[in-house]
Amino acid sequence: MNDPVISIHNLNHYFGHGRLRKQVLFNIHLEIAAGEIVLMTGPSGSGKTTLLTLVGGLRAAQTGSLKILGQELTGANEKQLVQARRHNGYIFQAHNLHRSLTTLQNVKMGLEVTGQRSPSEMIQQATHILQQVGLADHIHYYPDDLSGGQKQRVAIARALVSHPAIVLADEPTAALDSKSGRDVVHLMQTLAKEQGCTILLVTHDNRILDVADRIIHMEDGHLETNTLLSQTSLQAA
Repeated sequence: MNDPVISIHNLNHYFGHGRLRKQVLFNIHLEIAAGEIVLMTGPSGSGKTTLLTLVGGLRAAQTGSLKILGQELTGANEKQLVQARRHNGYIFQAHNLHRSLTTLQNVKMGLEVTGQRSPSEMIQQATHILQQVGLADHIHYYPDDLSGGQKQRVAIARALVSHPAIVLADEPTAALDSKSGRDVVHLMQTLAKEQGCTILLVTHDNRILDVADRIIHMEDGHLETNTLLSQTSLQAA
C-alpha cells in the first residue's frame, strides 16, 4: 500500500498564549490516501477550518505529527510551509477572484505561483481547464459579469489548473443554490479523479455528502467519526 498523502497522528493545536491559551484540536488521528475524496462535517467552531489550514500549510502544526506528501509540518518554518503550499489547490466559500482580472487571468494566476511554465503555456493550460469547467465562452469576462456558480467554477479551475496533489475546499457550496452547488461539487469530483488528486472538503451541506469516499465528523475539536460512505449507505439500507 502506498504511503498516505495526508498522515496525522496525535495532533493537538492551541490558540493564544499564557492564561489565554485555549486548546482547539485534541489528539487528531487521520490518514487520507491519494485520490480520496473526504468530506469533513461538524458544527461551527468544531475545529474543521483550523484542521484544514494546518493541512494546507497556512499555519504550522504545534504538537504531534502532521505529514503532507511525506513532509513533516509540525514546527515547520515559513520557507517549509511555502514549499508545502505549492502542492495544494484552495477553494473557499468566497471565490476570492480578482475583480480587475478576466476569467482567464484569474485562472492563470494558479500557474504563475509555480514559475515553471512560459506565458504561452500558461494561457494554453488555463484556457483548456476553463473549457473543462464549461466556461470556454467566458474567458474574457470579468467576475462581476458572472453568476455565483460561474465564479465558483473559475475558482475550481484556478485551484486545479496546476494539477495539485491536494485540493482543500472550505464550504465551496455555501453561497450557491442546490443545483449550482451539486454541479460545482460534481465538477470538482470529476476533475480531481481525472488528475488523481486528493480532496479534503469542509461542508455543512448535506446535499453533497454522496460524492465522498469517506466522511469525517468533528465535534468540539475532536475527530468523532471516520466513516466510509459505503458503510453509511449500507446502514441506511
